[in-house]
This record gives sequence, structure tokens and C-alpha cells, in this order.
Amino acid sequence: METDSLLSGSVNGASPDYGSRPGPAQRGAPERRRMSYSVAGESCSVERGADEEELYIQQAIVFIEDAIQYRSINHRVDTRSLYLYRWYYSKICQWGLGLSIAVLLLLAFVERPSSLSLSSDPRYRSPPWEPPCGLTESFELLCLVIFTLDLIVKSYLIGWEEFRKSKWLIGYTVVLSVSIIDWVLSISMVCDEKLRVRRLLRPFFLLQNSSLMKKTLKCIKRTLPEIASVILLLALHLCLFTMIGMLLFAKTEDPKNNGEWKAYFRNLPKSLTSLLVLLTTANNPDVMIPAYKLNRGYAIFFVVFSVIGTYCLMNLLTAIIYNQFRGYLLMSVQTSIIRRRLGIRAAFQVLSCHEAQEAAEEHVRVDSVLQVMSRVEMKSYYKTAVTTEAQQYADVGYMSLDQFRKIFDELDKDRIKEHPPLPQYNSPVLQRLQTIFGHYYFTIAGNALALANVICICTILVLNSEMSTAERDNVVLEIINLCFILYYLFEMCVKIFALGWRGYISYRNNIFDGFLTILLLALQITIFVTYRLPYNWNTPSHHVVSLWEMVCLVNMLIVFRFLRIIPDIKLMALVASTLMDLVKNLRAFAGILVVVYYVFAVLGIWLFEGAIKPPPETSVISNTSMANITSNFSVECGTYEQLEYWPNNFDDFAASIILLYNVMIVNNWQVFIEVYSRFTTEWAKVYFVCWWLTSSVMWVNLFVALILENFTYKWDRSHSCSVTDVERIRYQTSVQLIFREQIQEPTEEELMCQLHQHPHLHIQ
Repeated sequence: METDSLLSGSVNGASPDYGSRPGPAQRGAPERRRMSYSVAGESCSVERGADEEELYIQQAIVFIEDAIQYRSINHRVDTRSLYLYRWYYSKICQWGLGLSIAVLLLLAFVERPSSLSLSSDPRYRSPPWEPPCGLTESFELLCLVIFTLDLIVKSYLIGWEEFRKSKWLIGYTVVLSVSIIDWVLSISMVCDEKLRVRRLLRPFFLLQNSSLMKKTLKCIKRTLPEIASVILLLALHLCLFTMIGMLLFAKTEDPKNNGEWKAYFRNLPKSLTSLLVLLTTANNPDVMIPAYKLNRGYAIFFVVFSVIGTYCLMNLLTAIIYNQFRGYLLMSVQTSIIRRRLGIRAAFQVLSCHEAQEAAEEHVRVDSVLQVMSRVEMKSYYKTAVTTEAQQYADVGYMSLDQFRKIFDELDKDRIKEHPPLPQYNSPVLQRLQTIFGHYYFTIAGNALALANVICICTILVLNSEMSTAERDNVVLEIINLCFILYYLFEMCVKIFALGWRGYISYRNNIFDGFLTILLLALQITIFVTYRLPYNWNTPSHHVVSLWEMVCLVNMLIVFRFLRIIPDIKLMALVASTLMDLVKNLRAFAGILVVVYYVFAVLGIWLFEGAIKPPPETSVISNTSMANITSNFSVECGTYEQLEYWPNNFDDFAASIILLYNVMIVNNWQVFIEVYSRFTTEWAKVYFVCWWLTSSVMWVNLFVALILENFTYKWDRSHSCSVTDVERIRYQTSVQLIFREQIQEPTEEELMCQLHQHPHLHIQ
């Protein structure tokens, strides 16, 4: 139920004539209640039947839930629709819809061409399992049916008038229709079609289901025009230096002096590609070596090109993306805040009409607010905080609009986790032991022993690196390791004694340490039971990983205990909290990246599937080891064949994803451009350049912009904070709170303008 315009109608403070605007639902719904609202007198009167008191309570519940989730309130508000609305946004329905989207996207790994093979190298890849016709199509049809029901419910809840304004829902309808038609054609052709158009459309279902992704995509779309000038300037820079390079490195009569021309400036497409790759420094210094070895003055051309293009224009592009995207993201966050305030204002409006107050100022009864809060679906600690604030007005019995808004300010605060109280012991000896084992220095001692454990394991691994498994003698290290495990077990027990069981598990680092300790102890007991003493604990040759090696691997995880020191160092706490926030706030960016990867992978399969075939001399049967592969043909150094990049191809979906990732990293990406241009056409370069612009230039720069904004926000706040406060900021940061100081609160007149424009809640 997303709408884009949330502040239209009363931008400059002018109030429209609300009484002269009958809504479409008002004309077609005879049961609709009528509400009258006077802006000057702030009075509310209602003509209601016997069942409308429950309706107002239900409306307030839904409006508050909309405010909590930053959802639009422009949906139907009759009793039946409200029940359907809450059912639609229940956890079961939303998880089911999300699971359907995930299943539909994951079908690409199973469908033809299937990715179900051990290797993607065509030289020794075994034939993958191909699902029979109708298997994946059945799952796909089930997902499409679920999406159709989702569209029907959404369309009904917002009404026809709002449906016509929503481009996303119209696109949803078109994509569903095309997907169903393509599915029918696929079944009629017995799954033997060359192209499946619906595969290219599947990421749309992921986009339309996330309001945050839609906002982020809208911000990206609005950012594109601002960076077009830099892209154009970059293109002019590339073309200018391409022409200069073709003049400098033209073909001469002496073949010895034509190395640069032959390798990088033979023709216009080759020259453009060479310098475009040089922008990413992927072919530096290879691109200038043939000319540089003849005359060192040629280095000036390549240095000037890189300085202007790579260090000036590319970084300028990053700065512009950061500046523009930050502004548009601020607008998106502003919209979310307005939705929250509007939902709270709408809840107050219906509750005040529920009370039928005729006073000069609207009020709501406290018991009505508490009744609403008891039925609202929200996190328990937020519900407790809001309810506690509301109970402060129980003696008065009523709450004003400002008081009602104030209690919901708790939604903008973050939960600071409180640990259970320490257990109380009567014995002075136990109290002293509790103080010792609960002290911070005891944790430092445990970290020091964990470091010693890791050093012991690394030392043995270095000494045994040249030995075979049968030659290693792990008895000494096994004894040392047993001592460390016993200490970890002792540490866990005494911490439980000092903090109590509930207090121990209230710390996540204790949960991690306890899990590792129990796992290590279980492995150690398994070793003793399996090999017994004094049997040689080395693994028989037919085992892939021995129990002893498993103990070593688990022991290496002890190094993560040192993450405890991060909160005690201010700068490290700042950096660590920034990384944690990126994980929390990057869902929209990650979702859009998934969409982009999916689309380009499908396009790559369409364009280049099976394009690269290894020479017959290198093809081997599936049961032949790589050591027996012989090569009877010569290849040029630095090419796809010489580097043995055979697993990087577009022969299936999984291989396409990895190849696109390798190109996004831009290391040696010119190898892929060259080989696919050679095996297909020169137009293949367009595909790879588009992917580079989309992933490496656009998305990576947006990612950098978000990191800068997040870190700058925390850095500014940290100057006046202690180490503990910096750690607390980790619990307080969200996309909304990052821009909290720049956000302008909507005025009462703007909120009432939106309520008057509500298509189903008619206020006169």
C-alpha cells in the first residue's frame, strides 16, 4: 500500500476546500460512517451505530501498526477490510510471500541450463542433472498463483482509484500477465523453448515487495541525471585520448616498433577498450610496456590519462554520487517520518471521534488508548514503553493530541539491553569468588590464554606444513589442547557461578564462548572414545578430515574472543559499529544488487551460453584427473586460454554469477572482454561495459556513499561521547536516525491535509 505523494495539497500552508470533495468510496458505500471536522474549532462529532465503537478501535490499531512499519494509511478502513489488511501483513503471510519470491529466484539454479554440477569447467564438467519438464514449472506456477492473490488483495485494499495511481501495481499486473503467458507457452512447447522471458522479469517480484528497495531505487533513478555530466566528460576524455593514442602508436614500417599498435591500438574498438580498462588500472602497466621500452617519454601519455581519468574524474564521480544520493535518501527518510506521524495522527483522530467530544480541544480516553495498545502487533519492549507512558495520564482520564504524540516518541528510541541482576550469596567466601570471577581482568586473562592457544596451533601447523598426515606427531599438541579445553570449561562454569545462568546467556560473547567450549569438549571426548589411549591419533588415510583437525579448526575460532576488546577502544568501537550498521541497513542495497546480478546473469546466458568451447585437445572425460590433462596447442600469454579461466563462463546461472562478480572486481576483466569479443562479436564489449558501469561504478560508489554517511554521522557524535556511549550508538543507528537532525517534522496543517485526502476515511 505504497504511495509516493504524501505531502501534496497543502505545501505552503493553504487549506483546500475539503467539504467539496466527495470520495469515490463515499459515492458507492451506503454504510460509510460520516465524520465532521472543524479546523478552527478542533471539534469532532460522529453519527455512529452500535458496532462503530469497535470499528474505531480497530482503525486506531491498524493506523498505529502502519506508523510503526512506516506504511501508507491510504487503504480501506471498513471492518472486513481491516481484518483482511491485518491478516495480509501478519508474519505468516509475509514470510510465505517472501519464501515464494526466494523459491522463484532460486529456480534459476535448477532450470536448464542447470548449475547442479561439481565444476563449471567445460573441459571436465560432468553432464548436470536436468529436471524433467513440469517439475520446476510446477513450483513456478504455485509462486505465480501466490503473487496473483497478493496483487488481488493489494488492489482491493487500496481501491481502484489508488490502484490507477500506483505504477508499481500496474507494473505488477503486467509482469504477472507476461509471466503467466510465457509459462503457458513453455508448457505447450514441452519446455523446449530457447528463451524464457519470465526469467528476466522475476527480480521485479523482489523489488515490488520491499518499500525500502523501491525508495532506494527511486533515489538511484533521480541520481542518474546528476552524474550524466561526469559520465559524458569521462567519455570525452576517453575518446580524446583514444585518438591521441592511435596517432602516437600508429603502424610503422619497422615491425619491431609496432608492439603497442599490435597489442592495444590496432583499431578504434581495440583502442577504446584498452584505455577503458586502463581507467580501472586492471591492465596497468602492461598496456604501456611495448611503447615504454622503446621510448620512456611515452609513459607521459599513460600517466596523464590515468591521473585525469582514474584519480580526478572517477573520484569526482564518487563525490557527486555521494552528494546527490545523500540528498535524495534524506527525502526518502523524510517521507518515512511523515508516514509515521500521519499514522499516529489518524489514530488520534478516529479515537477522538470515538469519544464524540464536543469540547474546544480534542481528547482521547486513556482506557481507549490502553485497549488499543494491548491489541497492537509490535515489539514487546516498545509496547511496554508506550503503555507505561500512557498510564501516567490514568489519573486525569484523558489525553490531548500533544500528549498522545509524546507517548509514541518511544518508537524513535532504541532498546538498551539490560542484564539480569547478579545472584546473591550469603557466604563471604562465595561473595569474594564472585567478585574475582566476574571482574574484567578475569576476562582479559581468558583472552590471553586464548591467544596462547591460537599461537600453539599456528606453530604446530607451520612445523607440520611439509609433513604428510601419517608423519605428523600430534600427541604433544593434543595434551596442550586438552589443557586449554579444560580451562575454557572452568571459565564457563565460574562465569555462570558469578553471573548466574540468565546473566551468562544475556551476553552474546558468552554464548559464543560457551558453544565453542561445549563443541571442543564433545570433539575431545569423541577422540578418546574413537582412538583410545595410547593409540596414534593421526587419521587413517581414507578419512577426509580427522577429529584432531576438526579440533584445530574449532580452536581457531577462539580468536574471535578478541572481539571483546573492541568496545574498550573508542576508534575501534566506532568502526565496528559502522560495520554492524551496514549489515542492518544494507538490505535495500543488497536486494537491488541481487536484482542487477540476476538480470545480467540471465542476459549473459541468453547471449553467450556455450560460446566458448575448449579445443578438442584439452577436453577430458569426467573421471580423468586434472593432472593428466595435456595441451597440444600454443596460446598467447595473458589470454583466457593461457590463464585457464575456463570455469568462468555463461554456461549456467551459477557460473554467470561468479563471472559477473569477477568483472565487478575489475581485476583482469579485459580478459573476458577479449575472449567473448573474439568468440562472438565486437558488440559483446557493450554488455561487459554496461555491467562495469552498473556494478563497479554505480553500485560500489553508492555503497561508499552510505559508508561515508554512516561513519560521518557517528564520528560527529563520538567527539562528545565516551567509549560506552560509542558502543551505545551501535544500538541507536538506523537509516532514519542517521538523518534525524536534518528531518523536518510535518506541521499539523500538513497532516490534516493528508487526512482529508484519504480516499476511504472521509473527514468533513
